[in-house]
Formats: sequence, structure tokens, C-alpha cells
Amino acid sequence: MYLNYGFGYQVLEVKENNLIQVLSLNPFPQLRNEEEEVRFALEHPMGTPRLRQIVKPGEKIVIVTSDITRPMPTRKVLPLVMEELRVAGIKWGEIIVVLARGIHRPHTEREKRFLVGEEIYAQVEVRDSDLQDWVRLGTTRRGTPVEIYRPVAKADRRVCLGNIEYHYFAGYSGGAKAIMPGVSTRTAIQSNHRMMIDPCSGPGEWEHNPVRQDIEEAIQFIPIDFILNVVLDDQKQIVKAVAGHYQLAHREGCRFLDQLYKVEISSLADIVITTPGGYPKDLSLYQAQKALDNAQHAVRTGGIIILVAACSEGLGDKVFERWMLTAQHPEQMVEDIGRNFEIGGHKAAAIGKVMKKARIFLVSEMDPLIVQRLFMQPFGEVNSALKQAFKELGDVAGQVILMPAGSSTLPVLRHATKAGD
Repeated sequence: MYLNYGFGYQVLEVKENNLIQVLSLNPFPQLRNEEEEVRFALEHPMGTPRLRQIVKPGEKIVIVTSDITRPMPTRKVLPLVMEELRVAGIKWGEIIVVLARGIHRPHTEREKRFLVGEEIYAQVEVRDSDLQDWVRLGTTRRGTPVEIYRPVAKADRRVCLGNIEYHYFAGYSGGAKAIMPGVSTRTAIQSNHRMMIDPCSGPGEWEHNPVRQDIEEAIQFIPIDFILNVVLDDQKQIVKAVAGHYQLAHREGCRFLDQLYKVEISSLADIVITTPGGYPKDLSLYQAQKALDNAQHAVRTGGIIILVAACSEGLGDKVFERWMLTAQHPEQMVEDIGRNFEIGGHKAAAIGKVMKKARIFLVSEMDPLIVQRLFMQPFGEVNSALKQAFKELGDVAGQVILMPAGSSTLPVLRHATKAGD
């Protein structure tokens, strides 16, 4: 069994009598190929006219899309968006493509070229959002400052691209997240993300989720004219595209995601083996954490989660690194985030929360001594980790759940039926 790992894979060997379930995406009818699906969405937007009918020649257009840490296939989608703009009479010199990096590291020129494709990179300005160059537009009712990267704030039209998957406290990625936190300041992001400790902030929730509500309230200060969001399968291929209004189209994409990636499990497992799905989702532990968070919904209390993530860039964030390496015990991270919320520390707290339920074995390229300081057990190969997990759990172990697309898959425990049902 092959597990995506960095740019390659690891081969897992597990006995059939131990493997109770592989959490793969639910069956769905594939009506169109990738390009046809995106074209269909652009031709049939929800809640707005077509993009070519919204924009006007001479307007300054900003296209906001995901950074290198996201699997969003911008290079596949962007040419079709540019075609819509060309038909409307927009010149390529009037367009800026902004890579929404939030608080993530800047891109290299090679990465920018890879993200948007050679042709567009050669003719259109492509730039990172900049945390130091911003405009304040207002404040949400929850106190979040709406501080937006200046070129995005000053544009005549804003088009937002992204992919939709589960987010461990914002409910879902995509939609208005391209703006908040995508092109927002650290102060704004921190204010919004502090609501992750609210019980209603969790994966697969938008209706009562204060983080998502706050994100979308910010858009009242900086309207999004059009979105194009996609849902990817476990091979990172586009299987669904939605376009139009930033809420209506996004919710339709979320509903499709639920049909695809909410997977029922009959019972919690002793051992859960999960992988974010390879590059770019396992670039760092900061990114791979999402697979870990989803895996906690499939493991029993006292069990073991084996996270298979290359983490070639190590921990991936300086604040996150400080929280992880200075904590005296996992519970401290959870306790501290309630007293002193800090972006970067929020992911450490999320990992600490998982550790309260299960132990974590990390299969990665990271220094084993560093991994041990993170309160995890280090391994370089998945079968060694699985063998050790069986050894440590002893006679009580036997049931394994595999999550090969851990960042996308949300396990849902099937409710026990009453006798006679």
C-alpha cells in the first residue's frame, strides 16, 4: 500500500485482519474532466453574472490565489479565468496576481513561476501579499481589525481562487479565507484565530462557527466580486468547481466536499495511520498538523496516531517552533493558548489537544532528537512505526484505520442503532 510522502511515497505493509477500514473518498459520478468542470462553473456562476460581465476595461483587477503550502492547482485554473477577463476587454497589464501567504514565508521566483505557469508568469505581475503594506478598512463586531494588503484593498475588482477542504477550526477552507487570513495582517489574523477555542469552531461547521462568521463579516468592508473554488480528489485532480458569490458558491462546494470526504467509521481504532497526502501538504509539521487533527476523530483514547509526513522544511513557523520546543508538557500548550493567544502557538495547542487523547508517532525527515522534544516518537519508515505501535499497545491492539488523505478526510463515528431499528 503506497502512501504519498513528500515528492515520493512510503510503502505500508499491514495485515488484512488488522486493517478495519481505509478512509478513502466516497464514490461520486465524474461528469466532466478538469478543464470542462472549471469552464462549466465559470459559465454557470451562483449568485452573480459571469465574470466577463462584471469587470470593465480599464479597471484594475486583482486575482488572489493560494500560496505554495496549499494544493490549489492555480496553474490549471488561472488560464481559464484570464480567458474570461480577456473576453471582457481586460488587458493583462491591468491584472495583478497576489499569492495569499498570510503569515507563511515568502515565495521564491521559481515557486511563483510554478504556481501560475510559465506563460502567465511571463506576462502578468505576480507578487506575494506583504504583512507590512496594508490598509485598515474597519473592525468586525468581534473586534477583528480588517487590515488588508494595499494592492488588494485598492483594486477595482477582486477575484478569489482557492480549494475547499476541511479546516480544523474555520470549518472549511476556500471562499472568503482568500482575504481573511490570506492577505491580512498578523494582528488581524491573530484576532480572528483566537476564536478557535470556541466549542463551535471545528471542521465541517460553518453555520455557527464564529471564526467563519468573523471572516465573512470582514468581506463587508472589502467586497469580493467573484470566486472560483475547486474540490480535489485524493490524487489532487479537480472533481468539482464552483464559481460566483463568495458565500453561495462556497457553500455549494462545502456540501459537495461533505458528500465526498465525510467518511463514516463503525468504531474508533487502536492505531490510526495518516498522511497529509504528500507535497505540498507535508512541507512542514505546521502544515501536516491538519491531518493529525482529523485523525484524532478516528482513534480511541489511549491509542496511537502514526503521522507520515516528510516535513522537509522542519516545523515551518518560528512562533510554532518556539511553542513546541519550550513547552514542559503537552497540556501546557493547551493551557497557554487560553491565557495568551498567539498565531503559531494555536497549532501547537491543537497538537497538544490531540496528545491528550493519543500518542503520536512521527514518520518524517526531521531530526529524531527534535521530534522527541515535540513529545512525539520519531521514525524514518512507516512499517517500523507500526511494528512499535503494536508492541507498545500489546494485546489490546489490533484494529488499524488508514487515512491516506488525512488533511481532507473527516471521520464521522456512526451512531449505534437501537435494538429493533
